[in-house]
Formats: sequence, C-alpha cells, structure tokens
Amino acid sequence: MDSFFISGTDTGIGKTLISAMLLLASGGRYWKPVQSGTIEGTDTETVRKLTGLGDGHFEKESYMLEQPLSPHLSAQIDNNHIHIGTILADYENIQTRGRKHANADTDAVADTIDYNSLPLKSFIIEGAGGLLVPLNENDLVIDLIAEIGIPVILTSRSTLGTINHTLLSLEALRSRNVPVAGVVMSGPFNPENKKAIETYGRVKVLAEIPVLSEIVKPDLLLFGSRMLDALRT
Repeated sequence: MDSFFISGTDTGIGKTLISAMLLLASGGRYWKPVQSGTIEGTDTETVRKLTGLGDGHFEKESYMLEQPLSPHLSAQIDNNHIHIGTILADYENIQTRGRKHANADTDAVADTIDYNSLPLKSFIIEGAGGLLVPLNENDLVIDLIAEIGIPVILTSRSTLGTINHTLLSLEALRSRNVPVAGVVMSGPFNPENKKAIETYGRVKVLAEIPVLSEIVKPDLLLFGSRMLDALRT
C-alpha cells in the first residue's frame, strides 16, 4: 500500500486538488484528520464531488471545527482540544482494517462489494494548512506528520517566492526525519523555479499543475497518473 501525506508551503496552496488527483488515479482512500472551517464546507466533500467516488473511498475526520482558522484557534472557539493521540488511534484503526482484509475477494459483483472491507490500494492523508500550523499549545502539523511517519508530497506555488518557501519547508521536514516523496508545483509553468527547487532542495518535482479554467475528471486523472508515474521512477 502506498501512503502519502499531502502538505503545503501555505494554506490555499492546492492540497485538496492534488489529493483529488491522486485519489482518482490510485483508486485508494482519502482522509482529512483535522477539518478546520466546516462552516464553509469540508475538503472531504470537495474531493468527493471532484472525483465522483463513493463513500468507501473516504474516512471520517477525527476533528471537525467550524471556523476557517488555524486548527488550534478554531478548536478553542469550539471549546474543543486537538489530541495527536486521538488522530494516531484513528490512523491505526484504518491501517488495521486494511491489513485485516488484505485478501478480500475483489472479484465480487460491484454492487455487492463493501468497499470499507477492501485492502487499501493507496491512502491519501491531507493536512491542515502548512507544516508549522499549530494543532494545540504544544503540537504542530509537522509533529503529527512525523508521528504518522509516511512520505510527504509537498505542494508549492510556482510563482515568485516559492523557492524560499519550498526550501524552508523541505528543511523543516528533514530536520524531523520525515521522508519527502516529492514536490508538486501549482500555477503558471516556471522552469527556473522548478530547476532551483530540484537542485537546492535535492528533491523531485513530481508534476506541475497549471491554472485550470475548469476542473474536470479527465484532467484530474491525467495529472494524478503523472504524479503516480513520477513516484514510481
């Protein structure tokens, strides 16, 4: 099973779109453990709508917070508190289900398949905001990533400033011994920024996602497949 944690150099960087692309191309499952901003809808709902995939491809959030703010602040407003241990327990339960049914009969008639009982082909976890966003008074998103221990796909912009932001994020991940699978750049094509990130960041840019005037499934599948191919080479 391939598992990846989708993080970014900033909020609103394209993590949800990248997650949808990878999910559709891999046929795996998606999980957003901490959803901040349910008042504006959830990322799980967005990915479900973009991909058209059924319930069996989505895991329930560990925390649903109403205000679209940093998770630690949104939790305070909701009189809630984010515990990394709770998220890790949910993660282990998901993993256990996948292992338990690793030999499930996938040749069953489609209408009778219980997708929640099938082995995980891939597992896409989307983070909240950037790496150093606080979850509580002690823990940052990057601390959760380090505890989970799966490779990170870092989403970054292609525009001015991205070299600094991306290299700082890579340095933070490596300082905690978090494996980095690669970088995905979003925005207008910028070959010089791509070259700089690959050279100075010692990392592969898995894909460059242009500004899409319309988000349609063929494009999601195309870019998702490109990312998966790049991960395998």
